[in-house]
Amino acid sequence: MNDAGSAESADDMLGSELEGTLVISLEQAVAAPYCGLLLADAGARVIKVERPEGDFARGYDRGANGQSAIFAWLNRGKQSIALDLKSPEDMALLRNALGSADVLLSNLAPGSIGRYGLDGPALREANPGLITCAISGYGETGDAAKKKAYDFLVQAESGISAVTGTQEAPARVGVSITDLGTGLTAFRAILRALLLRQRTDRGVDLSISMFDAMADWMNMPLLLHRYGPGAPARSGMEHSFVAPYGAFRTADGAVLLSIQNNREWCQFCEDVLQQPQLATDPRFADNADRFANRGVMTEIIETAFATRSRAQVAEMLDATRIANASLNSVEDVSQHPFLHEQVARFAGNDLHMAALPVATHHKGLQDVPALDQHGEAIRREFSGVAET
Repeated sequence: MNDAGSAESADDMLGSELEGTLVISLEQAVAAPYCGLLLADAGARVIKVERPEGDFARGYDRGANGQSAIFAWLNRGKQSIALDLKSPEDMALLRNALGSADVLLSNLAPGSIGRYGLDGPALREANPGLITCAISGYGETGDAAKKKAYDFLVQAESGISAVTGTQEAPARVGVSITDLGTGLTAFRAILRALLLRQRTDRGVDLSISMFDAMADWMNMPLLLHRYGPGAPARSGMEHSFVAPYGAFRTADGAVLLSIQNNREWCQFCEDVLQQPQLATDPRFADNADRFANRGVMTEIIETAFATRSRAQVAEMLDATRIANASLNSVEDVSQHPFLHEQVARFAGNDLHMAALPVATHHKGLQDVPALDQHGEAIRREFSGVAET
């Protein structure tokens, strides 16, 4: 495992580009908290507004001295205040904070922001530069606003599950791809809005639905359905039209490989399979032929691999510059030599987790807030009473 702090950034200033930016985030679960995490990692001050009982993600697991390790992953580097939005005093405090904020991020139920009087046009009467970003499941109007959404439900509704799994059964992607993809989309939209504000001095309202984010990612099968031979069938570890592409048995497990062109196929036959005659076999002349005859091709490949270990096959593939990978368990990934890590401190624990993929200057511990940890100081700040 590598320490993310040891990696050299292309620019040591990365991680401070949003310094001075105040984000108020009415967030819960994963989608908005992930967006807030990315904003905090870029240097923004992110105030996480929680219900008095806290974000329910605090109860996802008990891996950090009884607290949630998953919550720690999503909320490191933020501040926490617990507010009751039905309380006039708490709502007044929130409005004071929004009067100084750059961004209001939320993923409450559709319509909630408007019912609280926190819609963009109303808030920009006092703060013209405020950017709002509301994350929903399916949208904020009509029937879309009435439908409750969670990650795996949107995976199914958007067709992700229809193209994921085996021929026998669909499956959900094993990580919260809908939540994370939507949070990433919201982060990108907020950055664009901040750039726009530099030119206009005005904030904008952003509305991002989980369904829309996944529908965009589904464009490949959608376009094949509408204009091509049809949407790809579920194919497990195989590709829907490229071969060889998938998991192949060796003497002690599976190795994944991908052949993308005829040149690679010829090298594979000669240097890995050590059967150069296959390169000119008409059954495997090009990708379409290989795909049509993938059953017999797979048998040939696995017969050649049967006397070799995964490590031996991978070494041969690497030497021939054939793309390959191991079918790793989560335990394998935890010990992977390519894994870069960050450390978060939560409930007295140092939690080692995969680092965000863009290296920044954040090299030390990142604290995860306890519920309302910063509440007293934030209340003093935005009630107009100077801190002592």
